[in-house]
Amino acid sequence: MGIWQLDHIRIVLVEPAGPLNVGAAARVMKNMGLRQLVLVNPQCDPASEEAQRMAVHGGDVLAAATTVLSLPEAIEGCERAIATTGRLHRQDQPLELPETALPWLLPPTPVKSFAAALIFGPEDRGLSNDELIYAQRWVRIPASDSYPSLNLAQAVAVCAYLLHRVAMAEALGAAFPAVGVAATTGHLAPLEQIEGFYQDLEIVLLKIGYLYPHTAASRMAKLRRLLHRAGPDRQELAMLRGVLRQINWAASQAPKND
Repeated sequence: MGIWQLDHIRIVLVEPAGPLNVGAAARVMKNMGLRQLVLVNPQCDPASEEAQRMAVHGGDVLAAATTVLSLPEAIEGCERAIATTGRLHRQDQPLELPETALPWLLPPTPVKSFAAALIFGPEDRGLSNDELIYAQRWVRIPASDSYPSLNLAQAVAVCAYLLHRVAMAEALGAAFPAVGVAATTGHLAPLEQIEGFYQDLEIVLLKIGYLYPHTAASRMAKLRRLLHRAGPDRQELAMLRGVLRQINWAASQAPKND
């Protein structure tokens, strides 16, 4: 039985190194009703015999996988993105439980244009801080302290199961008991537009002296988290870009100090 919400979710694997993991991810996606697999700069051949053998009846998901060069390209057109991480970070961004955050990826009403992404990092290092900042929310799968690192395909399986369970519960009109965050009902601005805003914001803040080159990255990471929490739609983001344009114009009109 197909569940329409799952058709809107991309499973994004960043630089996967093992063809067995890619094949196993495709297999469990098929098991759980997920169809969109995106590979960012894969370090293995997803069409190899190993990957196909591991995919079993998920071979169609594997064959339809999209390969891109960068993470921003993988999430282009998405309104929502969640990144997975196995590490504890010394940043202000909270790490959420999968069962709390993942339901947010499901569209609240039947729509055609909605897209969301669930991002997984490479097997040997996970997602870097520079990669994590592209997602609005971060999740960490709780595991034993003695061995907390999950295999890539295992992590995909845990998250895919939870997504399927939530979507199935909604289809049957039942409540998912572990959901702690209500879904946003409106459309958020696409992530690539938000990324463009961040780039413009950094340029303007450097220009007016609020940011300095040596601390810009850490300050911008905090501003990203703030805006991600706000969840602006297209109109709100357009308003913010208008503010930036006016600030940029005013800064250009200011008298220069000799």
